[in-house]
Amino acid sequence: MRNLIDFLKNHNHWFVFILLEVICFVQVFRYNNYQSSVWFSSANAVAGKLLDISESVGQYFSLTEVNRQLTDRNIELERQLAQLAAERAKVDNDTTVLERLEQKAMAGYTTIPAKVVSNSINKEDNFITIDKGSADGVKKDMGVTSGTGVVGVVYLVSTHYSVVIPVLNSHSNISCTLRGRGYFGYLHWNGGEADVAYLDDVPRHARFRHGDIVETSGYSSVFPPGIIVGTVTKVYNSANGLSYRMKLKLSTDFGNLRDVSVISDNAMEEKLQLIEAANDSLKPKN
Repeated sequence: MRNLIDFLKNHNHWFVFILLEVICFVQVFRYNNYQSSVWFSSANAVAGKLLDISESVGQYFSLTEVNRQLTDRNIELERQLAQLAAERAKVDNDTTVLERLEQKAMAGYTTIPAKVVSNSINKEDNFITIDKGSADGVKKDMGVTSGTGVVGVVYLVSTHYSVVIPVLNSHSNISCTLRGRGYFGYLHWNGGEADVAYLDDVPRHARFRHGDIVETSGYSSVFPPGIIVGTVTKVYNSANGLSYRMKLKLSTDFGNLRDVSVISDNAMEEKLQLIEAANDSLKPKN
């Protein structure tokens, strides 16, 4: 303790100098608009760079898991495609029909790759921010997917960033269908578990079984048909007893979401204008 006190006594002038310098810098940046704006811009740039570095490190260490998920998904898709091609070939010996159907399903759609820069899964209304905006062709109401399934819908767009309403949001409402059965409903999330959602308004006459795959219906301009959403785990009656409510195991891991794709429907604006015109024509005239 005596050595510490002696050290402080012998070098007290340096500590006083450093303290005065800190006070001077604080006063300069606090009471001068130009210096304050320079400090704010520099601090934001440094913080942004640190966040980018942190995100890059996180992405690097998650590559193994992401690659595993993509590999599993590719294997599943290849298996399904092989089965469909084989079944179709039995009917008319045409092995190219699957390729034509795939091209037809994605006609008019393009994808914009993006990375998730912020995400939440434990709120009632979660949001996702991605690093693509209007400068990259992203627009409001475009669908967003990952390598494993549906993510959400673009809500707000700036020049270089966009905010997405994911499935894990109380305002999410996506039209879905039971694969191979034709019955459809609407996907909702009621909070709680990040891997569970519900398909509502499924008709009472629908036939299904546990483990059935739920996918996008293609009834809107947001998603093309056939993008996986999840699998059926339980079935309930609706509150009014007129339809079914299905509990789903979501295929997308929202807690480990890194790379996504924004789906651009080249004809979406034309479709929306047509729908708006139809709605306007049905409004009562004064």
